[in-house]
Amino acid sequence: MNTDHNKYRIQVEETVAWLRNQTEFQPRVGVLTGTGLGETIKDMQVKSAFDYRQIPHFPLSTVQSHPGRLLVGKVGGVSVVAMQGRFHLYEGYTPLEVTFPVRVMQSLGIEYLILTNAAGGLNPGYNPGDIMLITDHINLTGANPLVGPNEDRWGVRFPDMGFAYDQALARRTESVAAKLGISLRTGVYAGLTGPSLETPAEIRFLQLIGADAVGFSTVQEVIAAVHGNIKVLGLSTITNVHNPTAPVPADVEVIIAVAQKTAPALGKLIHAVMNTLMND
Repeated sequence: MNTDHNKYRIQVEETVAWLRNQTEFQPRVGVLTGTGLGETIKDMQVKSAFDYRQIPHFPLSTVQSHPGRLLVGKVGGVSVVAMQGRFHLYEGYTPLEVTFPVRVMQSLGIEYLILTNAAGGLNPGYNPGDIMLITDHINLTGANPLVGPNEDRWGVRFPDMGFAYDQALARRTESVAAKLGISLRTGVYAGLTGPSLETPAEIRFLQLIGADAVGFSTVQEVIAAVHGNIKVLGLSTITNVHNPTAPVPADVEVIIAVAQKTAPALGKLIHAVMNTLMND
């Protein structure tokens, strides 16, 4: 196990060295986009772009609507490294592989990580196309990227998750959304392994334990980011709303279409939030 973790650390270092050899940018913000949301960073001034398959040791995205590109550049006056597409446990990746990009971003020196995802709504007050500011999460994947030997250079053995989603950054996002006239929900995200979607009984259970939205991503990356002392902002696009008393079959094409339709507003919000970081 120690050997595996040593190999992982070395691979992160080699990936970081390769990226630094390709670009002189020093990113302050990392962005990780989810299903149908790659266009949320279309206003980015891209200086360098890499397909995941070009990058040493980088996993490959296998999911529809995940372009699989790493972009380096600026949004407003803020230097950014952005992922168009992420990795999931249900693709067969381990928690370490899912969070490999977070460790790379951490080693590149990011201070903030902005994550987006497409999620199913559990709160009956939600509507498809809503944007939810994640205030907390429930990890129901049965997995954790910190299992095994701790890499002390990355973070402490037992990171506190009481404020996994940075409260000051959340308040800033709410203020920006209000100024832009973008309606913003707030709620708790439940992370499952997937890829099978939830049964009506599971939906009732998730509602009972206080989840407002559910998806198959995000929690692993957030745990790694918190371990790395990175400030996290999480935003979910609600693509459909579950009703366990009258279940409707999910249509993946419709889910992606809703996410893509919401992407411009989400991108506008992220861009504006990043602009507020310029003077920090």
